[in-house]
Amino acid sequence: MRQYPLLLKPAYYSFRNRTRRLEPGARLRTAALGLLGISVWGFTFYAFVKVLRYFQGIEVIGPLLAAKLLSMIFLVFFGILIISNIITALSTYYLADELDLLNQVPADPSALFFARFTESLLESSWMVIFFGLPIFLAYGVVHASPLFYYLWFPLVLAFFLLIPGTIGASVTLLLVNLFPARRTREILLFLALLIFIAVYLMFRLLRPERLVDPDAFQNALSYFAAMKIPAASYHPYIWATNAILPALNGWPGGNGFLSLALLVSTSLAFVVLAEWLHQGMYRRGFSRSQEAKRSGYFRRTPLDYVLSLLTLPFSPPTRAIFAKEVKFFFRDTTQWSQLFLLAALVTVYLYNFKAIPLARAGMPTFYVQNLISFLNLALAGFVLAALSARFVFPMVSMEGRAFWIIRSSPLSARQVIWAKFGVMIFPLLILSEILIIFSNHLLQVSRFMNYLSAITMFFMTFGIVGLAIGVGAAYPRFDIENPAKIAAGYGGVVYMLISMTFIGVVVALEARPVYVYFMSYFRGIPITAGDWIGLSVFFVGAAVLNVVAFIVPIRMGIKSLEKVPLS
Repeated sequence: MRQYPLLLKPAYYSFRNRTRRLEPGARLRTAALGLLGISVWGFTFYAFVKVLRYFQGIEVIGPLLAAKLLSMIFLVFFGILIISNIITALSTYYLADELDLLNQVPADPSALFFARFTESLLESSWMVIFFGLPIFLAYGVVHASPLFYYLWFPLVLAFFLLIPGTIGASVTLLLVNLFPARRTREILLFLALLIFIAVYLMFRLLRPERLVDPDAFQNALSYFAAMKIPAASYHPYIWATNAILPALNGWPGGNGFLSLALLVSTSLAFVVLAEWLHQGMYRRGFSRSQEAKRSGYFRRTPLDYVLSLLTLPFSPPTRAIFAKEVKFFFRDTTQWSQLFLLAALVTVYLYNFKAIPLARAGMPTFYVQNLISFLNLALAGFVLAALSARFVFPMVSMEGRAFWIIRSSPLSARQVIWAKFGVMIFPLLILSEILIIFSNHLLQVSRFMNYLSAITMFFMTFGIVGLAIGVGAAYPRFDIENPAKIAAGYGGVVYMLISMTFIGVVVALEARPVYVYFMSYFRGIPITAGDWIGLSVFFVGAAVLNVVAFIVPIRMGIKSLEKVPLS
């Protein structure tokens, strides 16, 4: 194992050099992102402290609620870690640039495995650790836990993280050896996506909101049965929960030590199994992963004919860009496979409106229905902004180092930007209207709110997509191919802040007309023509803001692209 720290040094030196050689602008962006991360960390801690103190104020069932919440957190962490480790292991073990050199050095295979496993585990688990720490600290603060708890929970968390880490490494080793190398990446990403969707839907369909609603159960016994956490379940998230809970009040006792022992023994056994698989299968799998993809014959597909019909009204250059973007989307598995996740998101989003207990709101149903519908404008806008950050914002940067081909062609930056905008505006318009119209149908809102929501969302979509394209063109990152990393950069943060502000201001401008409408309905006093003229100022203001958000960023993006050098 003396070779193990030597194999880790390149990754350490690479990280150290990247942090030391930051340019002034990069340092400022890093500081801004760090400040944002600290703010999120602090908000998470504050929110969990408030929730746990509320649970403490509930007699008898308060501790059960806190325990159930902790078990759900570990369950969600476990699902996320499985996905993250599967995807990260593929890159760490088979696709990293330094592997060509590392696999040639006279290093012990076990040392190589543990070095790559350590890098994969840290890269895939750091976010769970970052967001998990404020949660566990909140539990300790609320329960006034002794110092022993703050030494105990990192130990539990460490062995808990090892289990999904070894599962991810083992699954990757098996798949690379079982399937053709040219399809391994697609299979892994698709499998990870399906696992995430399954965990996501399972968690939501469990309806965790019932935990604070005893009326949802027929009697007290069924409610307590739902609260109870299995003491002898064969799942790591249950072991982690049972190991943490007793330590909140002091010594963990027999059950706590038994649960930790189950975590330790299982995680170490999985590490041995993963290392054994690595010894027997890694070399063959690495050789298969270097095979190139096969190139198919050049022929027109049904997609070509559909694109030809859809782009007939546009000029030939615009048709070419439109066709390129659509084909690139469907050829890249990491892009189109996320449509399944989007479908799950829409399903759960609409299901939440069906599950709202309007009858127990304590106020007139009409008021609650329309109030939720109005607030849904902001929520749907946030969902659309998040999707635009993932799919629309990286579109210019995804041209990569080959962007000089477009710049040196007869195409202008204006044609490129507007063609990319045209590719994304129509599907996102359909999605946004589905979210608004179907949620309003489930809420059974008034005709006024139906029309207002649909029209506002229609124009707001143009503003959100225009912002994403424009800011993405103003902050291009041609040296990064992963869309998720592009959106997580400085430009992505700028876009999200501006889009959130834009959505909030539009909703605020329409709040006054909606309030007047509600008061008119409850008082039975019709709104006069003079009132409508006065209220039209707010609608005009919202319309002007949508136009500004749509036009100005795109113009700025065009000017920015025109300044990009050809080399």
